[in-house]
Amino acid sequence: MKTKEDRSKSTQTFLKVLRFIGRYRILLILSIVLAAVSVVLQLYIPVLFGNAIDQIVAEHQVHFQTVLNYLQKILVMVLLSSAATWIMNMINNRMTYQTVQDIRAKAIRQIQVLPLSYLDGHSTGDIISRVVADADILSDGMLLGFTQLFSGIVTIIVTLFFMFSKNFLITVMVIILTPISFFVAKFISTHSFQMFRKQSDARGRQTALIEEMIGSQKVVQAFGYEQTASQRFSEINEELKECSQKAVFYSSLTNPSTRFVNNIIYAFVALVGAFIIPAGSLTVGGLSVLLAYANQYMKPFNDISSVITELQNALACAGRIFDLLEETPESPDAAQSLGNVKGEVEIRNVSFRYEKDKKLIEDFNLKVKPGMRVAIVGPTGCGKTTFINLLMRFYDVNKGTISIDGKPVTNVTRHSLRSSFGMVLQDTWIKNGTVRENICIGKPDASEEEIIEAARLSHSWEFIHRLPKGLDTVLNEDSLSQGQKQLLCITRVMLCLPPMLILDEATSSIDTRTEMLIQEAFEKLMQGRTSFIVAHRLSTIRNADLILVMKDGSIIEQGTHDELIAQKGFYNKLYNSQFAGVSEN
Repeated sequence: MKTKEDRSKSTQTFLKVLRFIGRYRILLILSIVLAAVSVVLQLYIPVLFGNAIDQIVAEHQVHFQTVLNYLQKILVMVLLSSAATWIMNMINNRMTYQTVQDIRAKAIRQIQVLPLSYLDGHSTGDIISRVVADADILSDGMLLGFTQLFSGIVTIIVTLFFMFSKNFLITVMVIILTPISFFVAKFISTHSFQMFRKQSDARGRQTALIEEMIGSQKVVQAFGYEQTASQRFSEINEELKECSQKAVFYSSLTNPSTRFVNNIIYAFVALVGAFIIPAGSLTVGGLSVLLAYANQYMKPFNDISSVITELQNALACAGRIFDLLEETPESPDAAQSLGNVKGEVEIRNVSFRYEKDKKLIEDFNLKVKPGMRVAIVGPTGCGKTTFINLLMRFYDVNKGTISIDGKPVTNVTRHSLRSSFGMVLQDTWIKNGTVRENICIGKPDASEEEIIEAARLSHSWEFIHRLPKGLDTVLNEDSLSQGQKQLLCITRVMLCLPPMLILDEATSSIDTRTEMLIQEAFEKLMQGRTSFIVAHRLSTIRNADLILVMKDGSIIEQGTHDELIAQKGFYNKLYNSQFAGVSEN
């Protein structure tokens, strides 16, 4: 049953869609005008037919020339009406697809400014479903609505005008019986919106599961998860089937129910008209016109009731899109930019939690001088990656300040802040495009020589020049091995040469020989640059100027490698656990 809250939400969603359509109000007005022209021409045709029938008086009393004239007029009316309908449909197509294009474009822009907390809390498949599948359904509903709704409303108004001109009594009788169709349609539509909403939600969860299973198929097969994945899919698929069946069942009742009512009204018109003709107030031609108009008058109610059902589905999908569009974006950007970054970083009394009732980082303090190499170590879940997220301002701190060269990061633009860091993560990302495009993401205007030099420094040139088209080889997610992807990500940083570096397990997927070469390249790259190195293999950070040992979101130890070993504390235990049985050189 459609609740009051559902009706309110449906109305609000419809008004939001109208605001997008309002940008094309000229096309909207033109569509309505053409609909009116088409309908008036179509509805005038029964009058001409009625007049032609009345020219057949009796045997040997047929005015053939007059009948021919009426038939010629009817042909002209049909051609003009068809042309108006064709142009109206073209306009409706353009208006619909432009509107949905605008909604999709705004959705993509919204995703790019949403905080990571939203993206982390919603599955990728569900977000994709909103932008792609839900937008398509909205498009289909709008197109059907524009095509039939305008024409239907104009048809009802103009038909009543022509019917009144023929017979007042029969027209009033048709109007009195009309609300029956409304009651039937309303009863059915009240049950449909909620089912269509559940159908959209289930479709989103199904898309999310499919995306998850396809993207992790190797893991699924390696751990024998196929049966469980199939079971999860079957459960969602069953739910989607039930919601779809109920939604379609209710919507399918609309047309036959209203047609049944309409046929009763049509029969009343024929019956009453048959009694009126002998009295002389109505001719046979006039009755044929009224019957045609009664059919024309009720047909829009059938069409509109079908449109309303489709609109319920479209509005349910639009509601999911607008839920995305109305999510609170990340805090506004500041106007000031970071310039000539030296690399001094200060973190003062910083506290942060992903969830309000779950502590993570509490009272974090750190001061890093320009050019320092800071290593961050600790057990899984201690806050190492969270620290990087805060430093790059992917998340804003709950309390305290993070400053770069004395400027709080909240007072500078995110772009200038993030472009000051070169970041290589354990998780690699390769976009669909050429090798050149993937390397030049941070520096689109880089020359061929700069790209090759960066590739040589990162030791990625060894496999790049063996690719079919070298730098112009088109890549997708499966074109390269994990190690090769990571080398490309390192090449991006080598090309940009930013003033600060973040290396989060930057060589985790690279073979030992190449890792040694990369470490040499990093040594050169880090000279004079403030660097933050997140590492699990402690052998890679022995030369760091400062090692931060984190546990439960706090720094519990800090110092150089030798100092921390001498303290025989938590770091010493971590180090010895990795090198048990291996003597230090």
